[in-house]
Amino acid sequence: MSSERAAPSPRTQLKRGPARASYDADAIRAILDEALFCSIGVSLGDHPAVIPTAFAVAGDQLYLHGSTANRIFRAMRDGAEACISVTLLDGLVLARSAFHHSVNYRSVVIYGRAREVVDAQEKQRAFDALIEHIVPGRSAEIRRPNREETLRTLVLALPIDEASAKIRSGPPVDEEGDYALDVWAGEIPLRTRASAPVADPRNNAEIPDCVRERYRALAGG
Repeated sequence: MSSERAAPSPRTQLKRGPARASYDADAIRAILDEALFCSIGVSLGDHPAVIPTAFAVAGDQLYLHGSTANRIFRAMRDGAEACISVTLLDGLVLARSAFHHSVNYRSVVIYGRAREVVDAQEKQRAFDALIEHIVPGRSAEIRRPNREETLRTLVLALPIDEASAKIRSGPPVDEEGDYALDVWAGEIPLRTRASAPVADPRNNAEIPDCVRERYRALAGG
């Protein structure tokens, strides 16, 4: 993704809280790199549908994979427009009034039409990118998808062209008259922290360095 972006589209232009908007590619990419799951929303004709799924970013493409029987993935393959959303929750914001309670977060919304990845090499790169997004270094240690698994998996690539980020951070913003109230206000920071890896009971290998490093990173050192 280039750090230079065109002006936001009518759909990505934030109208509520525009000061929290960012259209910078680096800011968008940083959120996508940290997040592990996204939500995909499409219209299936008779009703809207949303599913959560893993994803990965490579270059200016967001890669998604799912079963060839999945209705949402089939709809996207056939040209349905999608809305992808990602949210990182950073804290609970406790104000002096009910109205100004909030959360701190970093979010990205992407609109677009996906294409099916049919090239064998790109499909393998997408598989690798999805695994590497979960645990960097893992793809070199595991069995590659076989032909049947590859045929049963639908891989989609969606360009990150029409996207925006929205970020809230810091303390609550109360009405000026409420600051004199004898009410505690502030933030409860939140973060995702990993517990120690738990081996599969049928495991017959030592825990690899890439898993140890990923655990340490998610555990905060």
